[in-house]
Amino acid sequence: MEELFRRVAWDIALCIEAAAVLIVGIAALRAVVALLPGAAHRSRNEVFLRFGSWMLLGLEFELAADVLRTAIAPTWNQIGQLGAIAAIRTFLNFFLERDVENLNKPTSTPGRANPGP
Repeated sequence: MEELFRRVAWDIALCIEAAAVLIVGIAALRAVVALLPGAAHRSRNEVFLRFGSWMLLGLEFELAADVLRTAIAPTWNQIGQLGAIAAIRTFLNFFLERDVENLNKPTSTPGRANPGP
């Protein structure tokens, strides 16, 4: 029974990781196409916001797979490795989300001049 649980959890984690790969791959392709000459005019910031949002979703999927793999990791060494990977992904997620939020903020308030960079 325990082996069946491990196998099912491993397969689910693999499917979640496959979904993350698809999400990031499609997002990257769309970002490249949006930046090509002749494409509908989009600013770099707009492309980054869209791509960053999809990257955040992909990272969340990867973290979910890490949580599943941690639940079935048989050794402390594997748990430590998965914990390190999850920490790195969480770190990346935090800073990417912060950058996306900063780009979404209005650049000036009504009645005030934008101070610029």
